[in-house]
Amino acid sequence: MGSSNKDGMDSTNKMIKTPEQILKIMKAAAMGDICFSHILEFVKPGMTELEVADEIERTLRGLGADGLSFPTICVSGVNTTEPHGEPSDKVIENGDFLTMDFGAIVEGYCGDMTRTIGIGQLTEKQRKIYDIVLRSQLAGLAACKAGVKCSDVDAASRNIIKDEGYGQYYVHGTGHGVGTEVHEPPTLNGRSDEILEEFMPVTVEPGIYIPGEFGVRIEDLAIITEFGIINAVKSQKSLIII
Repeated sequence: MGSSNKDGMDSTNKMIKTPEQILKIMKAAAMGDICFSHILEFVKPGMTELEVADEIERTLRGLGADGLSFPTICVSGVNTTEPHGEPSDKVIENGDFLTMDFGAIVEGYCGDMTRTIGIGQLTEKQRKIYDIVLRSQLAGLAACKAGVKCSDVDAASRNIIKDEGYGQYYVHGTGHGVGTEVHEPPTLNGRSDEILEEFMPVTVEPGIYIPGEFGVRIEDLAIITEFGIINAVKSQKSLIII
């Protein structure tokens, strides 16, 4: 049973979305996928983070988004070590990771996705860290289904990263609910006592952030079902290098 908020609404009821609400969230996610495909064709070394962030936002609005779920994160190189870094005049260079975290709003409901791509030549360490984060993210998604503790989903993702020796660089929770706000209950972290229920939309977004070097985050938006998830984000997750 969920606790009641000050408006008297059962907070669990708010976390569980109606089919109509889920459709709006999935439309927002689909806009994100189309935008990401466009950006893969658009981005080139020599552009600034701000130029790419502006193109992401222009594209989402052009697709019919009513607004943006949050200010677009578009960071490259050492700036990818900041989970909530803001786009800057930094030039995107060969050898950089480029992390893009963005979302459209459709009829009041938010999308949210993150992809990290490589620019030019990457090091073996960069490729290794990307692979660890991807395996962590897939493990988190696989752990999601109705009846599962949010803390267990966090553990499924986090243990992959901890076992590889990078646990100290995973500095945030694994995910959160999404609705009319981009960050809503439930919270997928090690302290959460919440239980996933059918038709809760949640993100799964592990990351590794190595100070002074680079970071990687991969995020999808999953609709919880009795049998697992329906992933609203379809964009490729195997490492893309442009």
